[in-house]
This record gives sequence, C-alpha cells and structure tokens, in this order.
Amino acid sequence: NQFIQAEKITKDLNPIYGTIQKLHQRDTDLLTLCEDKVFKVVSHKDALYKADGNPQLTATDKVLGQTTPFVGEYGISKDPESFASESFRFYFSDRTRGAVLRLSQNGITPISDVGMRDWFSDKLKVASKILGTFDSYKNSYNITIHDYEGSRAGDPKTLSYIENVKGWSSFKSF
Repeated sequence: NQFIQAEKITKDLNPIYGTIQKLHQRDTDLLTLCEDKVFKVVSHKDALYKADGNPQLTATDKVLGQTTPFVGEYGISKDPESFASESFRFYFSDRTRGAVLRLSQNGITPISDVGMRDWFSDKLKVASKILGTFDSYKNSYNITIHDYEGSRAGDPKTLSYIENVKGWSSFKSF
C-alpha cells in the first residue's frame, strides 16, 4: 500500500457535528457516530471513476461512498463506550441531549422516552462515565451510569431495556 499526499485519501464530514467518536461496520455500510450526528457511509461498493488525464475508466471496491445522515438531532456525545450492538440494532447514549437511543431498521428512536425521559435527562448530563453492553442471554441492553448527581461514590446504576416488553425492565445491582 502507498499513501500519496497529493491524492485525496480521506472522507470529510461536516465539522459542526463534532469529532467522530465511534465507527462500526454493518453489512456494506460504515456506521459513523459523531458527537452530534449519526451517519451511514457506504463502504466496499464497486465504484467507477475516470483516472486523471486518461480517458479510461478504473474500477475499485475499496472506497467510502455516499454519506447519509440519519434523521434526528442525536449523536453519541463523547461516550463511545455506551455503544452496544445486537444483530441489526445498535444502542448508545447521547449525554448532551440526555437520551438513550436505539438505531434499527426504522431509524433512531429515543428509548429513554419510554417512561424514563426525566430520569435519564437528569442523570446522563452529570455522569462521569456511561457504559453500554448487550446481554445476549436476556436480550437486553444494559446501560451503567457512574457518579451522577445524588449518587454515593462507587454506586453506579445499571438499567436494562428489553425489546420484547418495549421498556426498561429493571434496575440492577452487581
């Protein structure tokens, strides 16, 4: 491989959405989570382009193609560790907007709005750390919030969201 500085080898995203915090490959797309927006970038698709000064076409499958934003003004803030994936669903938090989100085939859904909007809005904005995991045995997204306002030191809260019940099933202690 060679990287020639004169050739454009980068993909630019609008800097108003903040820095890229998480990249995740799904099928033939690259899920790109910025601080304030989530994008889908087409990857590993065949592309034809005209080589400079040469009338011939060149084909390659090693490109990052069209960038498409998902509907909604959500990002992952600066908490990429809140991201968890399960088949075609992706879960993450947006500290800035006080929301926990699910990205699935129908777009971004704020799952924190299911009976917990105020709680998450209050706790996420002041948390020191937010961790997300997916429990494949119980089919639940677990989010752990550390050191939020009103908590005792070392007393993180873990909540579970289950798709089958479309809601937050429990607070957990470990």
